[in-house]
Amino acid sequence: MKKTSLIALVVIAGLIVSGGFFLLTWDIPPPSAPVEKVLPDERFPR
Repeated sequence: MKKTSLIALVVIAGLIVSGGFFLLTWDIPPPSAPVEKVLPDERFPR
């Protein structure tokens, strides 16, 4: 049981490290369309 737990822990740690590496190297494209949102005046205090 101890060996199985160790293997599971190593696999989970490897997945976390590889996921972090993927997010660090991923070239996310910027949004291609402008975003416009109308905010009502009532939301802001005077």
